[in-house]
Amino acid sequence: MNIVLLEPEIAPNTGNIGRSCVATNTTLHLIEPLGFKIDDKSLKRAGLDYWHALDLKIYENYNDFLNKNNNPTVFMATTKSTQTYCDVSYKPDSFIMFGKESKGIPEELLVNNKENCIRIPMIGQYRSLNLSNSVSIVLFESLRQNNFLDFQTEGTLHNLTWKG
Repeated sequence: MNIVLLEPEIAPNTGNIGRSCVATNTTLHLIEPLGFKIDDKSLKRAGLDYWHALDLKIYENYNDFLNKNNNPTVFMATTKSTQTYCDVSYKPDSFIMFGKESKGIPEELLVNNKENCIRIPMIGQYRSLNLSNSVSIVLFESLRQNNFLDFQTEGTLHNLTWKG
């Protein structure tokens, strides 16, 4: 899977997303400008000791991202869509893009991609969820649709055994 952040502004959000990407073998694509420096302490703190294992790609702008990825189909998470994130089919190599925390994805990008725009349903008076939470929701739906791509799906207790 591929998570794309268009001009992210808040380092801890990107750090949390990076940690989720490492745990799911997902590539994180960051499109500049960034609202922080990539060596920001809060970015690394949120990403814990996982940041070194992150498959990270950084692009100068959206066109640079498109060119370097052969113009991929991109699912665009936005509050403006009528289609939910569960209404589409994700492939194991899908690209899912999220916009900056303060403004989302620009309408200039959305208008030509209606069929690939997705939203997370929520109560009407609230605009959006936290960026890292939104990424987790959509990322795990895309992984679920792909049978979790051979991930570990069973856990074991450390000190006790399951009953029944």
